[in-house]
Amino acid sequence: MIDTAQPDTAPRPYLTPAEAAAHLSIPVRTLESYRKRGGGPVYRKLGLKTVRYHRDDLTAWAEAGKRRSVHEC
Repeated sequence: MIDTAQPDTAPRPYLTPAEAAAHLSIPVRTLESYRKRGGGPVYRKLGLKTVRYHRDDLTAWAEAGKRRSVHEC
């Protein structure tokens, strides 16, 4: 019998802080700072210590920061 199962190559929707920082090309410390003071991407708290970011939320946050000039608010 031939195994026709395909390996799961789809990207995982939830990322660790390190993966999310790499996805956004920012330091992990910057992402941690956003969590503490606000203004960063939405995240999920799973249990007491586990933090995860959804890829769609990272993209939405990055898109919300688009500007054409330094004078845009």
